[in-house]
Amino acid sequence: MDTIWLTGAEWLAVLRIGLGLWWLESWRHKDKKAWFERGTGIAWAADVAAKHRWGPVRSGFAAVVEPRPRLMAYVVVYAELALGLGLILGFLTPVALVGGLLLNLLYFTLMIHDWAEQGQNSMMALISVVGLFGMAWQTWSVDEVLGWFG
Repeated sequence: MDTIWLTGAEWLAVLRIGLGLWWLESWRHKDKKAWFERGTGIAWAADVAAKHRWGPVRSGFAAVVEPRPRLMAYVVVYAELALGLGLILGFLTPVALVGGLLLNLLYFTLMIHDWAEQGQNSMMALISVVGLFGMAWQTWSVDEVLGWFG
């Protein structure tokens, strides 16, 4: 593979780090007080899920998220932080890439009718797939230093 300036593995690391920064920004811009104390994030998602035209989305949200809104707020907020740090540092990178892909697919499905969100979720999911199959942990990562994941 011919590349300009960096090697292919280094460009994949740049992509991985950029995705990590994107997740970190998703975490940073959240109003944590509103999410944790007033439950605004999960309340908004519950409203979206309640109006969803797909029954499995409505029932799945009602069964998994609605009974535990406080816990789910912490799960969402700190999952985004963990994904961001894991991808930036290249720590447990395949786990972070799969976790991020799954979270983006959940966001994508929940907000299927919100076109403003679909571009972000689809591009983040695509970067996760490229990073996973391109093994983006081979360069500039804690995983590389530790010799994890071949």
